[in-house]
Amino acid sequence: NQTTVNVFILLGFSYGLQGQTVLFLVFLVTYMVTITENAIIIFVVKSNHHLHKPMYYFLGNLSFLEMWYISITLPRFLFGFWSQSKSISFSSCMTQLYFFISLMCTECVLLAVMAYDRFLAVCHPLRYAAIMTHKLCFQLSFLSWAGGFSISLVKVSFISRLTFCGPQVINHFFCDISPVLNLSCTDISLAETVDFALALVILLVPLLIIVFSYGCIVSTVLCMPSAQGRRKAISTCTSHFSVVIIFFSATLFMYARPRRIHPFNLNKIVSIFYAVFTPALNPLIYCLRNKEVKQ
Repeated sequence: NQTTVNVFILLGFSYGLQGQTVLFLVFLVTYMVTITENAIIIFVVKSNHHLHKPMYYFLGNLSFLEMWYISITLPRFLFGFWSQSKSISFSSCMTQLYFFISLMCTECVLLAVMAYDRFLAVCHPLRYAAIMTHKLCFQLSFLSWAGGFSISLVKVSFISRLTFCGPQVINHFFCDISPVLNLSCTDISLAETVDFALALVILLVPLLIIVFSYGCIVSTVLCMPSAQGRRKAISTCTSHFSVVIIFFSATLFMYARPRRIHPFNLNKIVSIFYAVFTPALNPLIYCLRNKEVKQ
């Protein structure tokens, strides 16, 4: 007989009392810094008229996303450090999984949109203002959010239909796809195939758009006659390109592969990098490498 599991246990990290204290302080400071940084970027973009440009409109969207991205996982994780119970209900687990994957998918599309914006700005500067209108900016932003949340809905709907009958321990600090699939006691082949296919679509299609955009940008920059023009064009793209490298290197490692893998601690470490530290790094990258934001 099989008993359906309605509650999971998030294993998290176990490093003794001293290690737990250090980790708690590191993650608490990281969370506070991330929320503050991204809130400042949103405020600066909205309050400065010279930043009312498509590039910063999308940056504001990214900052808003990052605030929610880290808030989906870290507050419960921090609470779990000192809580006697590390349990999470099945419904709460699926909800956390849905919003986390939704925001990750949205960021994939949004980064591609930002690359397209830079492509137009560098390769078609005379037509840029006519093409990248306020209406198109809103439409591209809406497409990013709607696409991310829609794809996540399909992925999580297949996972939520699985039966979980023990063990109930998730070797992770939040409900992620691979650790949850490892706990299913029924055939996961359909859910796994759907999830893997959609992961390839939501990761590789935006990545191809980004590669194409930057290929055109590099070609255009190399043909520019003046060194000052080349430096100016490159300076508008370096921040975004740095964020793309950091985000996609981690997400491709974690999600663009078959799901039922042994949940090594390495996966938890990589997850911390893209779920916790990347949202904290992105505002710093944009502020340090962008003269207009610094001013």
